[in-house]
Amino acid sequence: MERRATDGACADTALRQEGGFALPSARPRRRYRLPSGKELTIGAKSLVMGILNVTPDSFSDGGKWNTLDKALAHALQMVEDGADIIDIGAESSRPGFVPVGAEEELSRLAPFLERIAPEIPVPLSIDTFKAETAREALRLGADILNDIWGLQYAQETRGAMARIAAEKGAPVVVMHNRKDTHYAKDIIATMKDFFRESISIADAAGLSRELLLLDPGIGFGKEPAANLIVLHRLAELAELDGERYPLLLGASRKSFIGYALGLPVEERLEATGAACVLGMAAGCSVLRVHDVKPVMRMCRMADAILEGKKYAGQD
Repeated sequence: MERRATDGACADTALRQEGGFALPSARPRRRYRLPSGKELTIGAKSLVMGILNVTPDSFSDGGKWNTLDKALAHALQMVEDGADIIDIGAESSRPGFVPVGAEEELSRLAPFLERIAPEIPVPLSIDTFKAETAREALRLGADILNDIWGLQYAQETRGAMARIAAEKGAPVVVMHNRKDTHYAKDIIATMKDFFRESISIADAAGLSRELLLLDPGIGFGKEPAANLIVLHRLAELAELDGERYPLLLGASRKSFIGYALGLPVEERLEATGAACVLGMAAGCSVLRVHDVKPVMRMCRMADAILEGKKYAGQD
């Protein structure tokens, strides 16, 4: 079923550009009443999604926050530093990772959600591609599903994740991913085909297109050089078949930075900020990062420049 994307009070969502930049006012706007009762507006300003890994083996900070007290303290600190969303992951997605079962993932995740959800004032996102995990996480206070297989995980029943999101009215981050890093045709065209399939799955499950955010999947299913090409052409993903979807960019500390600059993971903050700001200029609405405070300040300054006026922080 065809649904038309909306833009809040603004009916015209056509991409307006000045000086080669996408203006923040041109980004599609969404206002959500989330499953937990929290509210979220996407598109009024750039949003920062803080990463909270409670895994023992994350590529960047594995094991650093995998106790309840440390996880809560870090989440609260990220909120104080300006995070608009906290994204919790209980399974590593580093290159070469071996997936764990939903039971093990939930055994890691549930205690953290039970402890954190009542005390965190901003929406909580769950980084999972398993429908069983998603259902339980939403029951425990999560609001957003961040699916690194874009509703297309091969080991799941087709549409299972989308149906759970539809039942709960939960927004879903639909990330581009694939096992093969060789692209027989244009990479952006291939990514658009992937997103079309994800949207078809969402439609069949009764999941509103207004609940979908698209993520180019930097660092997933792409060689480092291809990630740079995708970032260079990011604005081409801002519209798909006449509809505009909010874009989420997860470039924080990724290997393409090491490829481009020869920097180790712990020295990639400035390059992460550059990718985020240029992503904003291309039309991204949400930036998923480890280092919330410095990137938040970069984003607020970029918002002010893109709008051509002092940033007021108003929705």
